[in-house]
Amino acid sequence: MAYGKSYGLDVRIVRLLNTYGPRIRGDGTYARAVSRFISQTLAGEDMTVFDDGKQMRSFCYMTDTITGILKVAADSRATGEVFNIGNPQEITIMDLAYKVKELVGSKSRIVHGPLPPDDPKRRCPDISKVKKLLGWTPTVRLEEGLKKTIEWFKQRKETVR
Repeated sequence: MAYGKSYGLDVRIVRLLNTYGPRIRGDGTYARAVSRFISQTLAGEDMTVFDDGKQMRSFCYMTDTITGILKVAADSRATGEVFNIGNPQEITIMDLAYKVKELVGSKSRIVHGPLPPDDPKRRCPDISKVKKLLGWTPTVRLEEGLKKTIEWFKQRKETVR
């Protein structure tokens, strides 16, 4: 923002929060809860939930995230502003694990691991600014987005063999 002001540039900032959907990694140290749960259930592995799973999160499907970014990029009212792009609908990590397990039709067990350092108990975006100024809100419900993401992971698994 400071660079934009110093040089008279049209700067807009978006902060993305918990985007998920097809093509997101399901492995590695930084795998996200949605993709990790899907990968684990499809492989018949235990699902790893950190701590007691009561951490609150909100998840924004990729098409909603992209639409939000494009709204910010295309509207001159966004010049010089910072926006949170995410979905304020919250769910516990434990409920998310059960939902993924149900949608996959998996018999995977849910096991608990230690809470990573600095893991917040709650992460939920305040989207009131982007909603008021640009009229953007997410439209894809969690279950709908999960079904699409699960389907992509299933197709990928079938083609990798």
